Amino acid sequence: MIDPTVLVIEDELQIRHAVRRALTALPATTMEAATGTLGVDLAVTCQPDAIILDLGLPDMIGIEVCREIRQWSSVPLLVLSARCLESEKVALLNAGADDYMTKPFDSEELIARMRAHLRRSEAERAHVVAHIGAHVVTSVVQIGGLRIDLSGHTATRDGTLVRLTRLEWNLLRTFVTHNGRTLTHQQLFNAVWRCSYGNAQQYLRVHIANLRRKIEVNPAAPELIVTEAGVGYRFALDVPCEYTSTSAATNVD
Repeated sequence: MIDPTVLVIEDELQIRHAVRRALTALPATTMEAATGTLGVDLAVTCQPDAIILDLGLPDMIGIEVCREIRQWSSVPLLVLSARCLESEKVALLNAGADDYMTKPFDSEELIARMRAHLRRSEAERAHVVAHIGAHVVTSVVQIGGLRIDLSGHTATRDGTLVRLTRLEWNLLRTFVTHNGRTLTHQQLFNAVWRCSYGNAQQYLRVHIANLRRKIEVNPAAPELIVTEAGVGYRFALDVPCEYTSTSAATNVD
């Protein structure tokens, strides 16, 4: 893709400049807004490829800016804030933010996370284009010896079928389709169990452990399903989806 455009909604001039300098490593074109109102207006009119949002804005609560944008856009949105309460992180992720970093931030980590979100967004757009052009196109994710065929409902490791329960497959599919995005325990629970009651963290712990044993090279040091302490999990697949024509039998028990 051409150099992406990133909208930085931040009221502190020094922070905006620091973020802009960091984004040159992508490289990216940056737009800046010092208020939530201006940020929403720029998001609507300029359609940036990603948004970095501060919470402490002078005119709007950051979570309201997030909700406003999510009413019409799925653009990658990363919150950058000095606030670090886990409850606040969970609330923002549930409101539609894709990721959360605390200030002071590490420039290399910020760039790595933005690259992951932009790759995911580009892959999702390619998926839409592929399905418009040919209905037989299937999304396939390949990393090392692990191959995940979303349409074929299969996962293989070095050519050998990985046997997954239906719950494990639904978890894996949710992770892959939200690659790079931190998902809260409740978001995962709602997506897989499709209900809003029960202890989400307790239910997930067992099934995540089982899924890691089946897809991770080293389940004791997982690299794909990353734990975000106190918040949820993030699928850290560092490659975009491939789209190919394929067919395969289901591996869901």
